[in-house]
Amino acid sequence: MLAQSIRLVSRASAPVLRRRFGTSMPRRDIIQDLYLKELKSYKAPPVKATDSVGQVKPWVAPLAPTPPVVEASAPADLSEYESQIVEVEGVATTAAEEESDVEDWFVVEPLETEHH
Repeated sequence: MLAQSIRLVSRASAPVLRRRFGTSMPRRDIIQDLYLKELKSYKAPPVKATDSVGQVKPWVAPLAPTPPVVEASAPADLSEYESQIVEVEGVATTAAEEESDVEDWFVVEPLETEHH
């Protein structure tokens, strides 16, 4: 009897290794199961070559560009251009032309000295 009491006391004082937080069994989601079942059983309709008719425009190769039209008066314009006088800046001109072209835009006035 003494041996039995010692065993009971030793079992009672021995640390019991148990989890101290509660757990619950995961519940099955019926809606999710039905959705996944239907999703797995879905077969997409086969794609046909005529499915795109009416949905997209048919491709047409672009037209070849047309060359630019040369005006009939091009030789006359060219000869007129060649006969024009070339105006070059910095070339000496006659005195009469210089006087007519030059204008005094900026006149420098003499500085006045300040009197104390």
